[in-house]
Amino acid sequence: GLPGPATDLGLGPVLATAELKLLAALPAGLRDSAARLRERFYLDPAGWFYGEEPIPHLSAVAAAIWEQRAIRVRYLRAGRSGEVTRALDPLGVVLKGGTWYFVARADDQVRTYRVGRILDLEVLDARFARPEPFDLPAYWQTWARSFEARMYRGEAVIALSPRGRELLPYVAAPAVARAVEATAAPDDREGWVRATIPIESIEHASGELLRLGAGVEALAPPELRARLAEVVAELA
Repeated sequence: GLPGPATDLGLGPVLATAELKLLAALPAGLRDSAARLRERFYLDPAGWFYGEEPIPHLSAVAAAIWEQRAIRVRYLRAGRSGEVTRALDPLGVVLKGGTWYFVARADDQVRTYRVGRILDLEVLDARFARPEPFDLPAYWQTWARSFEARMYRGEAVIALSPRGRELLPYVAAPAVARAVEATAAPDDREGWVRATIPIESIEHASGELLRLGAGVEALAPPELRARLAEVVAELA
């Protein structure tokens, strides 16, 4: 079920060869089961409505991880932070929602980087010893929770119509949808609910809420109400 990610990692031919050997070694009954499984299960890890991010350096990162070779990267940091050049000990790769990340040690700290932001990469001669113990799934779960907490720096109170609540899981981040389900309480209007949601910023929240059209009203903070009113007036 992983032909796409395996190809991204440069392991497509390896996967195909291993699959042929495995199928040839299986008893007839299991071979038939494997064929049926392929007919009935397909994994498409990319999210909806997003183009694939160019990842020309992914296979080099993966090879360096496998061989425990240090790398030097020229990396485009998020926002307006610009470029940085760093020597890293790559420890693992993660495919999250169709986006590839890699985990690496830098200056004795383990950090997360986005593969698509690598501008240049050089594999160094130096080899490194992996930190022991290092549990990639456990690290990723902890880091992802911390990242989500850092992103949301404030809260807003909103009211949602039945239609707005129906649309919310399709247009909002999972953390916002979870917050609505956890805090929803009846509003004065029939069928409406009010809820408290996490927000990154006034500007970001206004853009997200506008996707719900007339199915949402911002109740607090007043800066968010004012920003939504301003945008709607400009649209009118």
